[in-house]
Amino acid sequence: MHSSLSLSFSSSTAIPRSGHSSELSCAAPPSPLNLRFCGLRREALGFSSPKRNDSCRVIVSSRGRSKKVSASVSDNGSAPKAFDYDLVIIGAGVGGHGAALHAVEKGLKTAIIEGDVVGGTCVNRGCVPSKALLAVSGRMRELQSEHHLKALGLQVSAAGYDRQGVADHANNLASKIRNNLTNSMKALGVDILTGVGTILGPQKVKYGKVGFSENVITAKNIIIATGSVPFVPKGIEVDGKTVITSDHALKLESVPDWIAIVGSGYIGLEFSDVYTALGSEVTFIEALDQLMPGFDPEIGKLAQRVLINPRKIDYHTGVFASKITPAKDGKPVRIELIDAKTKEPKDALEVDAALIATGRAPFTNGLGLENISVVTQRGFIPVDERMRVIDADGNLVPHLYCIGDANGKMMLAHAASAQGISVVEQVTGKDHVLNHLSIPAACFTHPEISMVGLTEPQAREKAEKEGFEVSVAKTSFKANTKALAENEGEGLAKLIYRPDNGEILGVHIFGLHAADLIHEASNAIALGTRIQDIKFAVHAHPTLSEVLDELFKSAKVHAHVPSPVSEPVTV
Repeated sequence: MHSSLSLSFSSSTAIPRSGHSSELSCAAPPSPLNLRFCGLRREALGFSSPKRNDSCRVIVSSRGRSKKVSASVSDNGSAPKAFDYDLVIIGAGVGGHGAALHAVEKGLKTAIIEGDVVGGTCVNRGCVPSKALLAVSGRMRELQSEHHLKALGLQVSAAGYDRQGVADHANNLASKIRNNLTNSMKALGVDILTGVGTILGPQKVKYGKVGFSENVITAKNIIIATGSVPFVPKGIEVDGKTVITSDHALKLESVPDWIAIVGSGYIGLEFSDVYTALGSEVTFIEALDQLMPGFDPEIGKLAQRVLINPRKIDYHTGVFASKITPAKDGKPVRIELIDAKTKEPKDALEVDAALIATGRAPFTNGLGLENISVVTQRGFIPVDERMRVIDADGNLVPHLYCIGDANGKMMLAHAASAQGISVVEQVTGKDHVLNHLSIPAACFTHPEISMVGLTEPQAREKAEKEGFEVSVAKTSFKANTKALAENEGEGLAKLIYRPDNGEILGVHIFGLHAADLIHEASNAIALGTRIQDIKFAVHAHPTLSEVLDELFKSAKVHAHVPSPVSEPVTV
């Protein structure tokens, strides 16, 4: 499941809400090197990847404070010289799985340690089962929409559902994908080691189940990929029945008549889609002054008009749920609200159930980080732009990397996988820095929302600081033949770009299959493709892809000879 997005940018490309930036400065000969950044190439004078015995300087900036510290990436003298594995990965979620498969492809002897079940949050308690529930909610909406069916000439009797059957569909899908991931690693020769992984020191890990003997293994390189767990704010008592997290909600043990959802991000929106389709009334509780605060404001406004206002959903904004008490002894769930700014009591709600969708927290306890002098920041493991772990003194910890939710850079399953692949590239001798601005995100409501790159406010902030112009182009789904054939013309695609050189800064889509359409834009950003070039791409007719075709064609780029696209942002 999607969670809150957290990006941090280097100082030269800062955008609002950036809390941290880091850069790596290494001694190198004054000759230009061609480095690959997730498909992009740039000429860098005197910038090279650190090699054994190189001495580097990490410059860490945090909320206006900066410090320079030296970092040695030479081998630690206490580290073993012969290893059981080339690579050991702690955590077999989507990130760890992606890293393991790429490592085998690169010829590395690889092991992955998992203390729970293969697949992690995404497969077992997130992306995968939630999509099964959303598939059901989508079908229910179609069958319940008399206007929609009548427009297509269809007549259907009243639709119903079997709650346990829906729950079984989600559980069966998770089991199937979990087995697929397990079998894919076994088939390629990845050793799956069962137990909790703990770092003992440089290049040394122990693992084992509680109550059983532990095993110690060594590895040339180690990747931490332990993921995250639901974040529950103070004052909220979770009983797993009437006050629940997404972990509980995906089991669909009940469909309450009235449920409050605390948080209106990806998780909250998707569950509101499920619950309202199955007959529940929903109340959103949002701390900020507007719903869907993480989305582009224009897209969020349209999405609210379609996904919130016509449905059995009301909301309270600018408030915190200071205390939530589960239902007990015939009494309903009680929610006490306070003003988010003044902290004064504001209201109280009594509902049948409450879903806590306030984001996720890194799962980094018990990793043995103290054995390598690493101190977490709000639970997140500090890393540089190459996912290399940084210790309490600002030094790079040799041969240790952290990917995915545990480092907090971008809390999405596919981002974790991309980071893992990037790390494997590095440990096999190819420098690689992932451009996080090319990673798409999606919310699987009906219709869907997707995005890649910067929002319009973020782009304009960046433009003001760096001195360039920003333009916006838009296309409606109402002009698309395939969308109209499906009677799904409600939707908008938005392009944010530089008119001087055709660089794509961001793309946001709200409409039918938006989650599938976004990848043309994300790949264009990753490959450095300019608008004046992508305009010549041919799209099959009639398809939804023509929404993007028309979007790019409507953009007005001034320069006939484009200036270079700016260097990719690394986080």
